[in-house]
Amino acid sequence: VQLQASGGGLVQPGGSLRLSCAASGFTLDYYNIGWFRQAPGKEREGVSCVSRSDGTTYYSETVKGRFTISRDNAKNTVFLQMNSLKPEDTAVYFCATGCITSRFPWPMKYRGRGTQVTVSS
Repeated sequence: VQLQASGGGLVQPGGSLRLSCAASGFTLDYYNIGWFRQAPGKEREGVSCVSRSDGTTYYSETVKGRFTISRDNAKNTVFLQMNSLKPEDTAVYFCATGCITSRFPWPMKYRGRGTQVTVSS
């Protein structure tokens, strides 16, 4: 049973990345799924959340309008499309079950290993 985040990398400011959060051993559509991030020397920050019931999405103010969370239950995967990336978006990004809104923390039954996102010219 695990969650696996992938899709991180190095991108220039203004660029885009698409992160994936794939589940194995359990069904994602039973859970709200969220993304949070941790930058060096900073506290963890909730980024986004998508509900299991009706697909309602939530975003932190720092990413609203730039990031889009979505879920593909058929693929057992949640995505985070990140556009207009800024250097301050540099962090390790994690996906986890159990978010209520984008606000961190939330109770996590499952949490994946993170994927590094670096925004730099």
